[in-house]
Amino acid sequence: MLGGAALFAGLPTYGAAFTSSIQSGKLTVTDAYTLAIRGGITLVDIRRPDEWAHYGVGEGAIPIDLRDPEFTQKLLTHISSKDAPVALICARGVRSRGFSRVLRKAGFTNIIDVPEGMLGSGDGPGWIKTGLPIRRV
Repeated sequence: MLGGAALFAGLPTYGAAFTSSIQSGKLTVTDAYTLAIRGGITLVDIRRPDEWAHYGVGEGAIPIDLRDPEFTQKLLTHISSKDAPVALICARGVRSRGFSRVLRKAGFTNIIDVPEGMLGSGDGPGWIKTGLPIRRV
């Protein structure tokens, strides 16, 4: 996995600001939102379609159900290679943590977890309570 400054090579306008939060392979929801909107990461909401319908999807995130048998192929249509930075978000960080391992085993080298999730966890209040923008799908 790329970490720190390597992740932000070619993105000098905000690289240093996010280095410490990403070194462990994790991002806060605020950093994930900022990076997704600026094109620094591909943020993927891996929850179920009923969860997207109920709570919405974070602005800048691509919804792909982790149970979708075409998940990898769909993800690859949004990124340049398996080395591209991809952040995963779910409801509370449990599925994103586990699915990060699955994607690494599948050859993705730059998977980042957003452990707060949409609803919050021990890692933080989550996307919704933080007040980040949501779109309905």
